[in-house]
Amino acid sequence: MPKRVRTAVFPVAGLGTRFLPATKAMPKEMLTVVDRPLIQYAVDEAREAGIEHFVFVTGRNKGVIEDHFDRQFELEATLEARGKTPALDELRKDLPSAGRTSFTRQQEPLGLGHAVWCARDIVGDQPFALLLPDMIFRAKPGVLRQMMDAYEETGGNVIGVEECAWEDVSSYGIVVRGEGEDKGFRIDGMVEKPKRDEAPSNLFISGRYILQPEIFSLLAEQTKGAGGEIQITDAMQTLMQRQPFTGVKYEGKVFDCGSKLGFLTANVVFALDRDDIRPGFLKELRQLDLDEQL
Repeated sequence: MPKRVRTAVFPVAGLGTRFLPATKAMPKEMLTVVDRPLIQYAVDEAREAGIEHFVFVTGRNKGVIEDHFDRQFELEATLEARGKTPALDELRKDLPSAGRTSFTRQQEPLGLGHAVWCARDIVGDQPFALLLPDMIFRAKPGVLRQMMDAYEETGGNVIGVEECAWEDVSSYGIVVRGEGEDKGFRIDGMVEKPKRDEAPSNLFISGRYILQPEIFSLLAEQTKGAGGEIQITDAMQTLMQRQPFTGVKYEGKVFDCGSKLGFLTANVVFALDRDDIRPGFLKELRQLDLDEQL
């Protein structure tokens, strides 16, 4: 039986330059889709998958993320005094239990691989999940839960993938698909942003991983790659020569909320999924003269 995955790493040190000026003083991970910050969606997904320890790799001006996952006694007391029990219950439900969160700093913006390496002493010699908070999913069960099911069968390393249009493969990291069904197939390689006529598939890596701890030693030795950064993909390709990688084509859809288009689309989709918002939101949309806008 593979070791149980109890820890998840959340890289939240990015500068959010694609959302300036909104992210000048506010972390991009705290941008809200409807009424929940992006980071909360990722933490909720991890909790559903059985994660017990939440490790955040932060940077300067990210202290509000730590505050978000802490209790605010004045706010709780005010809600309780005013009888706002549903809001109070919602706040408490979102909080990890005491001692379940850890925060470490990435002092320099040296890429995703470096951010993951910064969590090495906290994670230790155990497999871990890696969730990119920019990517949120409309999926039931959650994508990481689906990946955990595959991991329990195969062990090793697991990557969540989704199909994209062939004309879009040059925007993503694409996997080389080996034998197996959608819920768990062998990955034979990875190609970063291939040209359409050179792409081995149209299955792109969508920001969810289960990785073995041997990745840390590879990241420690990893030379800088694209953009002068330490790339997690480079280390995974090296690890693939020693350990199996499994792909999971999950049931669901990802929204890249690191882009304005993905962020706006996610707000519409998740708002329409809410029974308390959908009727009024649809009414407002129908009253807009969208034909003229289009």
